[in-house]
Amino acid sequence: MKTLPDNPSLDHLRQQAKNLLAGLRDIEPAATLTTAQARLAEQYGFPTWAALKTEVARVRGRAEIAEVSLARAIAAKYGLGDVVGEMRTVARADDMGRRWSLVTDRGRWAVRTMDTWWPIVDAETDVALQQAAAAAGVLLPAPVRSRAGRIVETIGGHRWRVYEGLHSGPPLLAPARSSLTRAVGGVLATIHGLGLPVDRISPWHGTRLATASWPELAAVAAARQASWAGALDATVATLTDLDGIGSDTGTPDPVLCHNTLGPASTRLATNGRLVVVGWEHAGGQPPSWELANALLDWAVVPGGEVNVAGARALLDGYRATADALPPLDLAAFRGAVTSLANYVSGQVIAALDAPDDEERRYADRSVAHLLSHLPTRAVLEKLLDAAIGAVRR
Repeated sequence: MKTLPDNPSLDHLRQQAKNLLAGLRDIEPAATLTTAQARLAEQYGFPTWAALKTEVARVRGRAEIAEVSLARAIAAKYGLGDVVGEMRTVARADDMGRRWSLVTDRGRWAVRTMDTWWPIVDAETDVALQQAAAAAGVLLPAPVRSRAGRIVETIGGHRWRVYEGLHSGPPLLAPARSSLTRAVGGVLATIHGLGLPVDRISPWHGTRLATASWPELAAVAAARQASWAGALDATVATLTDLDGIGSDTGTPDPVLCHNTLGPASTRLATNGRLVVVGWEHAGGQPPSWELANALLDWAVVPGGEVNVAGARALLDGYRATADALPPLDLAAFRGAVTSLANYVSGQVIAALDAPDDEERRYADRSVAHLLSHLPTRAVLEKLLDAAIGAVRR
């Protein structure tokens, strides 16, 4: 489920709806802006566009403001200049920490806490990937080192990272228009072509991290009378089937890659170029796995419909940069389905352990939305058929 920023803008939502409309028309040529607005609301977990606008009004202006002393300490530690505005949160906490915006006399900076960051590779390694990708033409916010030369610094009891501000629009969404998915394919090929070594596949993509089985989690949810317990029970068979994809095949060699290059990690710059963010989870995957994951993220509409034009454009963009595609078959989705399983189980556990009513309200809505939009083996097969014309099992 998409998450509203701390200070949501109706203008940004309208822009997202227009971007979404362009992708929808690859599938439904007669789609209207009203259709796109309804689909956008659904992706944010609301039944209608009107309900989404009501939520925007409810939460607007709830951004937290940091103490001036903290903002000044971060600016001093990283050599950002003199603070000239309030340091405000950008979005709710995620699996790494909290994102903030800081303005100094030298510009705007994206800063974030890293208190709950689970690094797959160390910060120096992900920065090396970013620098190599940028040198190869990928547009991204440049990471900033502290005056002491470090990427991560502890300030005010929190660990921090800083990036240069890069003006761009709101996060992109699937389905995206073919020109965007083609650009995504080119970025993936560029990153894979760097061939930066890594010693292992990301555990998030290579290993089921939860110890409880799907039936066990469903039983716990039912015992606690979670509002979505029935939905989880109904999807146990689907989740179990997805777990088996690629489990009986060999594992290709990984390269250092972005690892999460879906719509949430992309923006459009003012000149229309694709901006790639979210490099903190960089790690190892076989190129075929990350490419298959991108197809799932970009070319499958929530609900299971496949954007054929978008899928083929993504592969065309990859091939135009790399000259050839890595092998793609159903087993290539092994990393995608493993990361999906880890995400679903993590969201279920977080919802069961929500500490207060506001968090429980958000978590329950998120889990219910997630469970109603799971892909299936049939969807993955259809995606492969659409993208490359045949499923090689």
